[in-house]
Amino acid sequence: MRTLNSYELQDPQFRSAFHSARKGLSTMVFHRLRSREGNVRLLFATSLLCAFFLTGSAQTEGPDYASYGNALETYVDDRGGVDYKGFKANPRDLEAYLSSIARLDPAVYESRSNEEKIAFWINAYNGLTLKAIIDHYPIQSSWTRSVLYPKNSIRQIDGVWDKLHFTVMGRGVTLAEIEHQELRAKFNEPRIHAALVCAAKSCPPLRNEPYLGSNLNHQLDDQMRAFLSNSTKFNADPGSGTVCLSEIFKWFGEDFVNRYGTDSKFLGYGPVERAVLNAIGGYVRPETRAYLERGGYKIEYLDYDWSLNER
Repeated sequence: MRTLNSYELQDPQFRSAFHSARKGLSTMVFHRLRSREGNVRLLFATSLLCAFFLTGSAQTEGPDYASYGNALETYVDDRGGVDYKGFKANPRDLEAYLSSIARLDPAVYESRSNEEKIAFWINAYNGLTLKAIIDHYPIQSSWTRSVLYPKNSIRQIDGVWDKLHFTVMGRGVTLAEIEHQELRAKFNEPRIHAALVCAAKSCPPLRNEPYLGSNLNHQLDDQMRAFLSNSTKFNADPGSGTVCLSEIFKWFGEDFVNRYGTDSKFLGYGPVERAVLNAIGGYVRPETRAYLERGGYKIEYLDYDWSLNER
């Protein structure tokens, strides 16, 4: 029987289920040993149960975040740069993780907290995006797409968001469905936009550890700070009278209104812009926050660099 990994040990539901199953197996072995004629049947049943545990327990357990963590730690640097060549050469840990979410019992997912569910889908989106790149790496560009996008870009992969299907919990899903129908539609958590990484340089940095429900709030706050500290993604310049924002805030600004909407600050801007500025103000330096709250500047959106986030 395999040992519990460090991520599973943090999950009391998994720990309880695992040890209960192990106890049940031990009890069955004891009682069947009392019957000589049952020895052959005992050996067969025990072999089946051992195989069941050794092949991943058909998902009374959670995702294999240990393997995913190993993959991220090995091939993603502290700035979010990805070694796709290394991933391509040794995809074993990533594939083990993706296999675990493909076979996950939906009942296990439904039993988890909202934080765990959000972490699950962020990890799934980022992990499956890695797979999409690796499966097409090195990326083959087309002349038509290269007119608009870099040759070394996820945008060169036909239908990467809405045509490529992946298996999660036994059903086929696209990256677009994960982002829009799961995360955006079901959870009031706009900070996901600092965590979802579409493999482009203008995306937030890919975190080199899995998201965990128990640590999600800290991780998302950290992602917001990291994203906004990069001047190619956010820049407030009092001298020029402008505030430059990532296009992510233009595409998904409405997601911030419910949590960060305000009528008392950032006057002179629309409700979506006020909500975005209010959210940003919680993650920047005090002097930058004061400048944002004073208003009187022009909001501009930075061009999105779709080049691959390769190190």
